[in-house]
Amino acid sequence: MRVLIPYDGSSSSDAAISDLLRAGLPERVEAVVLSVADVWMPPSDDEPGAALPDDLPVALKMARAQAAEAVEEARGLSTTAADRVRQLFPTWRVEAESVAEAPAWAIIKKVEDWRADLVVLGSHGRTALSQFILGTVVQKVLTEVHCSVRIARPGKAEADAPVRIVMGLDGSPGADEALSTIAGRGWPDGSEVRIVASADSRVSIATAPFVPPSAGWVHESDETTHHWIHDVVDAAAGDLRMAGLGVSQIVRDGDPREILVAEAANWGADCIFVGASGLTRLGYLVVGSVSTAVAARAGCTVEVVRPAPHSDHK
Repeated sequence: MRVLIPYDGSSSSDAAISDLLRAGLPERVEAVVLSVADVWMPPSDDEPGAALPDDLPVALKMARAQAAEAVEEARGLSTTAADRVRQLFPTWRVEAESVAEAPAWAIIKKVEDWRADLVVLGSHGRTALSQFILGTVVQKVLTEVHCSVRIARPGKAEADAPVRIVMGLDGSPGADEALSTIAGRGWPDGSEVRIVASADSRVSIATAPFVPPSAGWVHESDETTHHWIHDVVDAAAGDLRMAGLGVSQIVRDGDPREILVAEAANWGADCIFVGASGLTRLGYLVVGSVSTAVAARAGCTVEVVRPAPHSDHK
């Protein structure tokens, strides 16, 4: 498994590293800690420390010097954070990298070039826009990458304490992938999953022209829809119990974006798992409205799950 960990030295990115202890990840992981120097001009390609040409304009010299300083700072951040990840996960293979680039695009490029399986982000970064619900870098990465994204928020539980997971379920391929991801990870004894499904009448209306009858959501009556939802939830609960997890299940009428966030808060969940897209008219988009809204509004960690874009890393 390949995990990309962008790191900017903020408390949010520190929390993202700590949150990895509660993510159920395997013992064999390749991880890259990436720190980005957000500079408008990359440093010179000359040897580090080499003198700049005398005829270089003063403004350009200053820009190059500032860029070199920023890259050196980024290098130090990634090295320090990588050391911490190695201490937390001695069996992982961890590398540190630093680049000069716009942060969001640097992360997206690394995800695609390296073919990461998961990118782990703090909910806010060390930027002027970090006061937004989701930082602009986080939001850009969430909507652009083709792998799963874990948006970490600080938790209070001990690393080896049981984990409480809320899983959004709507019978879509994205939700199935979230189910498989949870069932396939290694969780502390006593960990629980609360399956939350929403009988949202708007879904039936929106999906009629797009979802084949085999998807099961579009039915002739609300009663039939409710029966189908309960069948899907029961099947998922069986899979999770087979994986050794405690399971509870809830089916409610209403907007899934509100229900998932409220249930996670009321139950004291550590994390919400959702598929990147669901059974909505816009489900073909890179990220669905439910997953985006939950990632922005939840008070706990949210993992937005996408199918692995590759079967190996050759």
